[in-house]
Amino acid sequence: MNLAMSSFTYLFVSILWSISLIGSSNERGPRDVFVDLIQAEKSQQSLLLDEMGQFGDPIISKIYDDWRRGRVFSFGEGKDKKIIFIDGENICYSLLTGEKLVFEDSDIEQFKKERIARALRKKFKGIIDTLGLKSSDYKTRIKSAIKLGRSQKAEYIVPLEKRLAIETDPKVASAIEEALSINLLKNGDKSQVLNSVIKLAELKSIPAKDFIEKILINETNEGRENEPLALACNASILAIESHINTIEFFGSFFRGLSTGSVLLIVSFGLAITFGLMGVINMAHGEFVAIGGYVTYLVQSAFISIWGLDHPMFGWYFLLAFPISFCVAALIGILVEKGIIRFLYRRPLESLLCTWGLSMVMQQVFRLVFGAANVQVNSPSWLMGSLNFGGFSMSFTRLLIIALALLVVLLTWALLQRTNLGLHIRAVMQNRNMASSLGIPESKVNSITFSLGCGLAALGGAALSQIGNVGPSMGQAYIVDSFMVVVIGSVGNLIGAGLSAMGIGMVDQMLQPYVGPVMGKITVFFIIILFLQWKPGGIFPTKSRSLDD
Repeated sequence: MNLAMSSFTYLFVSILWSISLIGSSNERGPRDVFVDLIQAEKSQQSLLLDEMGQFGDPIISKIYDDWRRGRVFSFGEGKDKKIIFIDGENICYSLLTGEKLVFEDSDIEQFKKERIARALRKKFKGIIDTLGLKSSDYKTRIKSAIKLGRSQKAEYIVPLEKRLAIETDPKVASAIEEALSINLLKNGDKSQVLNSVIKLAELKSIPAKDFIEKILINETNEGRENEPLALACNASILAIESHINTIEFFGSFFRGLSTGSVLLIVSFGLAITFGLMGVINMAHGEFVAIGGYVTYLVQSAFISIWGLDHPMFGWYFLLAFPISFCVAALIGILVEKGIIRFLYRRPLESLLCTWGLSMVMQQVFRLVFGAANVQVNSPSWLMGSLNFGGFSMSFTRLLIIALALLVVLLTWALLQRTNLGLHIRAVMQNRNMASSLGIPESKVNSITFSLGCGLAALGGAALSQIGNVGPSMGQAYIVDSFMVVVIGSVGNLIGAGLSAMGIGMVDQMLQPYVGPVMGKITVFFIIILFLQWKPGGIFPTKSRSLDD
């Protein structure tokens, strides 16, 4: 009778303890549970660990690590007992509240070190490993699921199944389902393995490809290449490889589109100075560098005023873009007034003179900014990417494409819909006739050249977000820009736009197959063949000018 009553009493107390934990779980945090766990008897630790497993707070990992490293101490007795942890140079914090506490060194020496039992360490490992699944951040849950799935440890199957049952976010649910299927490839029975292979094919899981190939090799070695599992593995691998090829194709296409966009902005400036004005400006690449350095200076100004972490820093690029144009345009006016105006209709002299100017400008950049590249940080709102179907498009490259479209529209509107554009086209088609009609040729020349230099700087500002900013950053684009202008037909902006996008996309599409160097050589070869077929470019100029 007494034994029965004792058993009943123990059971009743355990139930009350469990109910109290469940009822207070919404109010108690991981710090509360840690304090109880450190002081609890072995019989209570299991329930407390179950309660700890319900939290997704990263503080659990931090406190456990301090506890494991012997940084957790206690002082006092009974209700006055306090649990603290010591971080670094005897800096104490309350484990319960996290507030900083001040003690004398003599007091700290008397604190009792709280040690973690070996049995608890093993149980805690599972809690720490699955901590990310309970995070409020969906990205953290996805990363945690991926990690648990690829580990292929059997103990993670149940946590993944429990999280999948309650997960409401479709992206996270898909990641957990993928992770669970990858885990079952190793730890499931034969039917589970078969279903997982089929499921991973449906999910087009790229990480699963290597795991499925191992299963296929094993099935083949065992002489079961015609069994359902081996056939499913073959079908799954083919589906995943097809998905990979699709992603690579669209990835190359997108990179080519963004590369072509940068080339388009840069070549538009050259199309104006070379195509419309007839000036071979070998310093065009240095105006690209001006755009990059102006962006760097605007960034530095924002950092010095607000700091790198201030929300205002994220807007520096939107200000740097027009400033780059204005600075390069002003320098372009000075160059035109001081050098270029004396070299019109003298192509060889203009080539040599601007080449010398290019060398001088590069040396100035080295003297002012140093020979090494300077760092330009992208704003936080450009750090992410747009993802769908495994294909990712960075916000930075999307912005560059949008800026290229904006530049094209504004340049076209300027040349086709304004009096200034009419004067530019008139001067470039027939200088003598334009002068006889009262158009100020000298003024138009200055504005046209400065416009071309400003557009080059916009290309440099865009490049600063995806590449390095250095003294010779524009040299990599000068040859490609001339090719764009020639292929698009000299002086034709539409042709320049089409050729820029074509060269950029062909280059990026070839690189995965033949490499960067051979890709560039192949593009040059294609251009040579094209010019043999159409020497005048895409849109050959038809003019009745006596200058032709």
